[in-house]
Amino acid sequence: MENSKTFLRLKRRIESSTGKAIADYNMIENGDTVLVCISGGKDSYAMLSTLMALRERAPVDFRLIAMNLDQKQPGFPSDVLPKYLASLGIEHRIVEQDTYSIVREKIPEGKTTCSLCSRLRRGVIYRTAKELGANKIALGHHRDDIVHTLFLNLLFGGKLKAMPPKLVTDDGAHVVIRPLAYCSEADIARFARGMEYPIIPCNLCGSQSNLQRQKIREMMAGWDQRYPGRTESVFTALQNIVPSHLADTALFDFKGLHVGAELAQLDGGDTVFDGPRFGDELTLPGVGVPIRQ
Repeated sequence: MENSKTFLRLKRRIESSTGKAIADYNMIENGDTVLVCISGGKDSYAMLSTLMALRERAPVDFRLIAMNLDQKQPGFPSDVLPKYLASLGIEHRIVEQDTYSIVREKIPEGKTTCSLCSRLRRGVIYRTAKELGANKIALGHHRDDIVHTLFLNLLFGGKLKAMPPKLVTDDGAHVVIRPLAYCSEADIARFARGMEYPIIPCNLCGSQSNLQRQKIREMMAGWDQRYPGRTESVFTALQNIVPSHLADTALFDFKGLHVGAELAQLDGGDTVFDGPRFGDELTLPGVGVPIRQ
C-alpha cells in the first residue's frame, strides 16, 4: 500500500495538515530542539514520520529527538522501539521508569488509571527534555482527541476547555506542541496501517471499558455516523469562539453592558436574529415564523 496513489494522497494530506497546524500556531522555529514522545501507538508513530518528512523541506532548521518511556508494564516488548528508531537513523532516548507499579499501588482495582499515569509520565518527559536541551515537546494528540477532551470537560468537569495545539508548561521551561491537531484519527489509522508500524498496545489502561473518554469516543462516533462531519465542525467551533455569547464574566464585560453604551461587537455581536446560515427550515413553536437550523 505504501506506494499506491491512494496512500500517497493520504500521506500528502497528513503532511499538509500537520504543516498548516505548525504554521498557524508557530509550533516549530529555527534552532528548536523538539522532543518527540513515542508511545508505540499509531498516533505517535505517524507524528514522528510526518515531522521527519517535513524537516527535509522545512524553511527552518530544527532538531528532532525521539523519546520513549518504558513504564515497565508486564509483557512490554522493550526491544521493539529501540530497533525501530535505530532503523530510522533518528537520534533517540529510551527512558526506563517503573511508573506501572506506582499506578497499580495507588489506584484501587477497577478505577481508571489515566490521571495518575499521565502525571507521572509528564514529570519524566519534562525532566528528559531538560536533560537533552529540548525546548519543545511534541505529543501525538490529533483533532479527535481535542474534540473528545472538550466534551469530557464539558459533560464531566463543568468547564468549556479542550486540549490546545500549543501551550507553555507550568514552570515555563518548555512549550508543548500537538502537530497532528488538524489530522483526523481515521486518516492517521489508515496511514499507520499502510506504514505497517510495530504497534505496541497499552496494557495498563487500554483495556479499561469504564473510561469516560471511551464513552465520549462512542458518542462522537455515533454522531459522525448519523451526521458526517460533526467532529470537524466542533473542532472548527473551537477556532471561532464568541465570548459575548457565552457567560464567562472574565472573558467579556457583561456588567458593563447597558442601553446607550458604545459597543465594540468585534466578536460576533448581536446575531440572534441574523439571516439563515445553516440548513433545513423549521417553524419557531408558537410563532409560526420559518427559521433555519
